[in-house]
Amino acid sequence: MSQFTASSDHPDNSGTITRQQWKWSALAGMASYLDAGSIVALGAGLALFQTQFGLTDGAVGALQAIGPNAIGCAIGAFLGGWLGDKLGRKRIYQYDLIVYAVGILCIAFSMNKEMLFAGTFVVGLAVGADIPTSLALVGELAPAKARGKLLGFTQVAWCLGPAVVLWLALALAPLGLLGVRIVFLHLFVVAFVTWALRRGLAESARWKEAKKTASDVRNQVSALFSGANFRALVWTATIYTFWNLAAGTAGAFNSYLISKHNAGGSQALAVGLPSAAFFTAMLVTVTVFMPFSDRSHGTRKLLWAIGAILQIFAYALLIVMPFSIPVIVANIVLFAAGCALAGEAFYKVFSQELFPTMLRGTAQGFTFGFARVAVGIWSFYVPAISNQGIGLLAGLLTVFLVISGGVGFFFMPDTSGKSLEQIESERA
Repeated sequence: MSQFTASSDHPDNSGTITRQQWKWSALAGMASYLDAGSIVALGAGLALFQTQFGLTDGAVGALQAIGPNAIGCAIGAFLGGWLGDKLGRKRIYQYDLIVYAVGILCIAFSMNKEMLFAGTFVVGLAVGADIPTSLALVGELAPAKARGKLLGFTQVAWCLGPAVVLWLALALAPLGLLGVRIVFLHLFVVAFVTWALRRGLAESARWKEAKKTASDVRNQVSALFSGANFRALVWTATIYTFWNLAAGTAGAFNSYLISKHNAGGSQALAVGLPSAAFFTAMLVTVTVFMPFSDRSHGTRKLLWAIGAILQIFAYALLIVMPFSIPVIVANIVLFAAGCALAGEAFYKVFSQELFPTMLRGTAQGFTFGFARVAVGIWSFYVPAISNQGIGLLAGLLTVFLVISGGVGFFFMPDTSGKSLEQIESERA
């Protein structure tokens, strides 16, 4: 097995991050900005689209289910992750944002529900393809003792996208649906600029080296479902799927729930309150996750435990307390702080560390896609469940978070500070 040494192409095993690594991570991380931004943009305009096009509660659930939060994204992730391993990271992330931009324009200029549904599905496909390939690039270029820091940096983009979307939606709330259309046009501009800047990115050096000795693609994929790879697949799929059922509900439906189920819930309030979640998550990611996630296995477990407890408590509040503005704020802030420590950031880290290079994109595409399918199915029922009572919805989400938190803590593998080659050798 080849060993990587420090050079302009190969990351070293220290904690030193070069300017080029920061830049490439930022450009790759824009996939998270566009993913989360499109989810929240759709959520912010959901009630308005429902009124404009006469959508039933079932149609609202279906719209969320086929888009960037769920099934459309899942299909893109399955295909994009596999193709990223087969053809290279660069071929995928160079072109998928063009597809994303087309889908965004379709939503922004939708004149009927058919255009809205088509654009939403296309956006889901594009972000799904981008996520596993761009994150594999970050994992493969990162130094061993700063992998969590760089992947955490992509999570800052995941927080920034929704925050900007919600602030824009808040500022443009007096314009009604026109304001939502402008928000989607902002995502088009960001996607186009990111695509232009990404054209200067190189192919992953680790992927190019692994490709030289890669076996038949079918044998590679079958290896994903046996031994240590399969155990890692089950573990990452479990923690991410059950966590994402709660996080996906919050991102896609918070604005909708505040509009529909709170007596004082105006459109401005519905898009303004959820923005606190992304600011909180960004702050905790920068001040806690990025500095401490690479320190030791024990530190990782401690961060995860704190994050899991905060998230469980956030939704347990809604079981016993009325759905009032103070309780909503507490839920949003506590859940967001917990998400930064026991959520997508660590899922991203372990998804790079636990799989060999020629399976890394395929594995993350599978688990990411599986989780989004689960959210898609779940999204069909969220409006109807919420109509039965917020307490019932909160109780189910609390159970999901207990499963994710417990499995993540008790079965977390020790990979902190190790090179990808060392981890692969140990697991083999």
